[in-house]
Amino acid sequence: MLRIENLVCRAGGRVIVDDITAGFPAGMMHVIVGPNGSGKSTFLKAFSGDRAPDSGRVLYDGVAAAHLDKAGLARRRAVMSQLPELHFPLRVDDIVMMGRYPHFAWRPAARDREVCRMAMEQLGISGFADRDYLTLSGGERQRVQFARALAQIADQPAAGSRYFFLDEPVSSLDIRYQHQLLQTARSLVSDTMVLIVILHDLNLALQYADRIVFMKEGRIVAAGDSPGIVTSGLVREVFDVSAHLLDDPYSGARVIVYG
Repeated sequence: MLRIENLVCRAGGRVIVDDITAGFPAGMMHVIVGPNGSGKSTFLKAFSGDRAPDSGRVLYDGVAAAHLDKAGLARRRAVMSQLPELHFPLRVDDIVMMGRYPHFAWRPAARDREVCRMAMEQLGISGFADRDYLTLSGGERQRVQFARALAQIADQPAAGSRYFFLDEPVSSLDIRYQHQLLQTARSLVSDTMVLIVILHDLNLALQYADRIVFMKEGRIVAAGDSPGIVTSGLVREVFDVSAHLLDDPYSGARVIVYG
């Protein structure tokens, strides 16, 4: 379980994450939504360890993140950030192998190579394993980064959970690959996996989330099981838009129509 207590993050004299206390248990897909500037990405960076909070603490399986062995945490926690920058050429399979760096000292073993092969195959990128990452489209790069993160947390630790955090993982993908990536992420849900995804598209959140967390102005304003947590009033409160919830006549799923 991921536990966050009184988390505060500031930047440029402003409070970006405002005293958040929350828990994210394993066994479900948590999706964080909110308008631009609501603090979602800063919140994820803080609880993933990519930036230090100004106050508060983060606990992984009851242990404060500040006290965890960094190499050990890297073997069980992976982060897929919004499309990372890379300014020098590397082969796609070398990028994916970066996910295995915490698992070997000098050179990858057969297990590391097999994990990377399977991750690339799962994301449909095996065909350009030897291509220069810089020549890929934005959507292709996102699939490569997802494969890297999958490879990083492929091994179940002897005790405790694995943690997978994804920040806007489908922003550059077409519809087919949006669903492929989210279906792959959802397939990882287990009683030893804490899965947290930031999404902009509320309909994707409704389709894939077990639990949705709504953020606005650095705070969590609502959180609960999907789809029950989502109402027209809540969408209007958080996003300042008029919305209606309908039942899809084909699938029976809830969908949001705006306007």
